Amino acid sequence: MASETDIANGALALLGDTANVSALNPPSGSIQAVHCARFYPMARDQLLEMHTWGFATKRVQPALLSGTPPAPWAYSYQAPSDVLNFLSILDPNATDDYSQGLQQYGSITGASQYNIGLYTPQPFAVEMDANGNQVIYTNQQYAMLRYTGRVTDTTTFGPLFTEALTRLLASKLAGPVIKGSEGRAEAKAQLQSFQAFFSLATASDANQHRQNPAQSVDWIVNR
Repeated sequence: MASETDIANGALALLGDTANVSALNPPSGSIQAVHCARFYPMARDQLLEMHTWGFATKRVQPALLSGTPPAPWAYSYQAPSDVLNFLSILDPNATDDYSQGLQQYGSITGASQYNIGLYTPQPFAVEMDANGNQVIYTNQQYAMLRYTGRVTDTTTFGPLFTEALTRLLASKLAGPVIKGSEGRAEAKAQLQSFQAFFSLATASDANQHRQNPAQSVDWIVNR
C-alpha cells in the first residue's frame, strides 16, 4: 500500500515535478515537501468527509456528559476527537442500522413476535460548548454513534481511494508548484481527474457492503 510520501510524490509527479520527497512529518527540507506537508492532511480529510467510506466508518457509545442539556434534548454526549462526519444516533438495541423489531403479541396464540419495524436513527444535534468542544444532543439514552473518523493509516486506503487522494492533492499543489495561469489551469485539470477517480472509488466502496432495511415508520404502521 502507498505511504503518505508515496501519495505526495505521486501528486508531484502528475505535475511534472521531480517528486523526491522523503518525509512529510517533519518535511524533508525541500519546498515541495513543505507544500505536501501542508496540503496532504487537508486533502485527506476533505476526501474522507465527502463519502461514507466503509474503512473510515466507526461505531462507538460516546461518553455521557453531566449537566442539563438545552431543550428539547434529554441527553448530551462527548463527541469523539477524530470525528469528521456525524452519521447517525442509534438505539443500542436496534437490530440493524435502520430498523428495530417491536414486540407484538399474536391475536390468536398470544405469542410475542417481532415483525413490525421501527425507524431507529434518532434526531440529534451537534453544537460547540463554551470550551470549544463538540457536544452531541439527543433524546436517546445509551446512544450509539455512527460516524466517519479521521483515518491516518494509509494501509487502510484502497487503490482507488489512494488514486483519488493523489489527484485531489495534485490539484492543491498545482498553484504553489507551477504558479500563475498555467498553475491554475493544471489545478482545474487535476480536479476534473479527481472527480472521475472519486466516482470509481465511491462505487467500489458501495459494493463492499449490502444493506436491506425492512422497516415501517409510525405513519405506515398506523395507516
